[in-house]
Order: sequence, then structure tokens, then C-alpha cells
Amino acid sequence: MDILTDFFRLDFPAIFLSVFIIFAGIKTVVSLLEWLFQKAGLEFKWMRKKREDHELLIHTIHSLNVLQEKHEDAVVQSISHDGRIREDLEKLTAMFIDKSVDDMRWEIINFAAKISEGKPCNKESYKHCLHIYEKYEKLIDENGLMNGEVELSMEIIHQSYKEKLKNGF
Repeated sequence: MDILTDFFRLDFPAIFLSVFIIFAGIKTVVSLLEWLFQKAGLEFKWMRKKREDHELLIHTIHSLNVLQEKHEDAVVQSISHDGRIREDLEKLTAMFIDKSVDDMRWEIINFAAKISEGKPCNKESYKHCLHIYEKYEKLIDENGLMNGEVELSMEIIHQSYKEKLKNGF
């Protein structure tokens, strides 16, 4: 029991302060020795290791900066390429739409000419032409294009189709 009472009588703040002062003194002495040896040109293993780690850190930072610059250049080039691809895709889309519209117009006008010439046409041909006209109208509306060339041809096709249906097609 005497040991415990002696233990609790110890001045703990003074002990902690003493330990702190000792560690601070050791650190100061080590720093002073390090400075002296460095000025003298001597180098211990731990000092060399610290210097090599520092050099490695500087080299790594430089390498990361180079990589970051390359990455930024690659991003700029990628954005530029994406823009060109987008422009080319828009051109191709416009060309495809123009081609589709022209093909549908030609098919409708050609079918109307065939009817006007009195050539025989079956019911499926009429249905196909009407279906093409619906797709044509939808494509024209979706893309804000003008329709005018096909109207007369569609009137001829509708009249002929109605007459064929009346006559028992």
C-alpha cells in the first residue's frame, strides 16, 4: 500500500515537463549535430536517406507537373476532336435527311407519273406510296423543311386510289 501512496504523491506535471524538456534538448542537440556535420560535408545514413527522399519528392512533383500538362493538352485535343466529330456528324445527318427526302419525293412523283401514264398499279403499290408519304411528311415536319413538290402528285395518287376503290380494286 505504501507503494501506491508514494506513487500518487509524485508530482506528475513536473515529471511530464522534465520529459518534455529532455526530448526538446535531444532534438536540439541532434539538429545542431546535423547542421555541423552538414557544414563539414559529412553525411550519416539517415541524413543521406532524408536528402534522397527530398530529391525523390522533388523529382516526383516535377514528373506529376509534366503529366498534368500532357493531360491538359490531351483534354484540349479531345475537346477539339469531339467538336469536329460533332460537326461532321451533323453534316452527315443533314446529308442523310436530304437524301431520304429526295428519295421519298422521287418515289412519290414517279408513282404519280406512272398513274398519269395509265400504267397498271396494284393495291399494295398505292398503300406503299401512302405510307412513304406519311414518312415524308413526318421527316419534313421534324426537320423544319418545306413541302411543295409532292402535293400535286399526292392529289393524283389520292384521286386514282379513290376511283380504284369505287370500282372494286
